[in-house]
Amino acid sequence: MNLNQLTIPVSNIEQSIEFYEKLGLRLIVKDVHYARFECLQGDSTFSIHQAENIPADTGVWIYFEVADVDDKISELLRKGFVIEELPMDKPWLWREARIKDLDNHLLIIFHAGDNRKNPPWRIKE
Repeated sequence: MNLNQLTIPVSNIEQSIEFYEKLGLRLIVKDVHYARFECLQGDSTFSIHQAENIPADTGVWIYFEVADVDDKISELLRKGFVIEELPMDKPWLWREARIKDLDNHLLIIFHAGDNRKNPPWRIKE
């Protein structure tokens, strides 16, 4: 299997489209209650759909990998994004920063390189 896309609920489709385009995703499908974005690297897509009720704490964490976390966060700060957690190295060998979207979904901007799928503690087959 290959993950095609992730779809999350949003309270305002137009404002969320603007947010995710500003984040760096490319809008490829737009309808009244739905939008789909292309990630500029890789084959994954990301979509949003208009929802009547957004849970206060969805527990959804969305990871977007970039080549340089610090550069991306500097770019987002220049664009006016609020950064929940500035870039830092994590014990699981990833560099991460965290922001929230307009509906409080947690977005992790990270770089893991080979450790994304092959950390030293990976289960041996």
